[in-house]
Amino acid sequence: MKIAVFGNIYQSSKSVSARRFFEVIRQHGAEIYIDGEFMDFLRSQHVLPVGARRIDGNDFDADIAVSIGGDGTFLKTAERINGRDIPVVGINAGRLGFLADISEDELPDLAAELFSGDYRKEARSMLEVVGAPLPEGYWPYALNEVAVLKQESSSMITINTRLGDEFLNSYQADGLIISTPTGSTGYSLSVGGPVLMPRTSNFVISPVAPHSLNVRPLVVSDSEEIRLSVSSRTGNFLLSLDGRSIVMPCKVEIKLRKAPFSTILLKRHTHNFLDTLRNKLMWGADKRN
Repeated sequence: MKIAVFGNIYQSSKSVSARRFFEVIRQHGAEIYIDGEFMDFLRSQHVLPVGARRIDGNDFDADIAVSIGGDGTFLKTAERINGRDIPVVGINAGRLGFLADISEDELPDLAAELFSGDYRKEARSMLEVVGAPLPEGYWPYALNEVAVLKQESSSMITINTRLGDEFLNSYQADGLIISTPTGSTGYSLSVGGPVLMPRTSNFVISPVAPHSLNVRPLVVSDSEEIRLSVSSRTGNFLLSLDGRSIVMPCKVEIKLRKAPFSTILLKRHTHNFLDTLRNKLMWGADKRN
């Protein structure tokens, strides 16, 4: 089995989870391929496993991809997978995440399940930006969300929004978030958007600090093309795909649609979304106890 490993390179504490993963995986004789930057980081932490091979760029093959870090690291790993049929499993090196949901204590069981094939796969829908003049090499897909935000100004922006050819609304706000079901528990949730079950066929349109209090998040079918045009005093706005931000001129129309491929998540049978949801949002918890 070929395993491609990606990880957080900004916190030395994350190397502890990587060390533990390599210890348990070594017993099964897998071929280990490690992202170049993460490999250099692991070498500096004296954690690099013997015989590991380097990955530079996105031209690689693997049976499974492993993300060691948090949900942000997982999103970067999904970008590197680039739509290929390689399932990604997230090992959380900090707090429990929605995407990186495997704790360090679970690693021995996870390793056994990987090599026996005793796991399930979940296909997660993605967003694609089409027709916009994006910089060369900028990945036009998002697993969590696409956000249009104000740039370098305290003034709100106006986001004229259409579903296909039908006018929806002119949002006066600090921004607008269009999220996938996977992203409904991320940025969209923080501005009051609803939680969607991961495999529903919908997108969520959520305004950021809207001028009108009667403007609310809206759930739409993921078969819709969403068209956004922005007016701003600065003449520019920020376009952000899973946190990867670029400055765009207001004359550009942003068109969003469901991507032609999915990101495949690898999940343990003992894990399910509802358990994670209850744990993360502390549903049913009584702080008095």
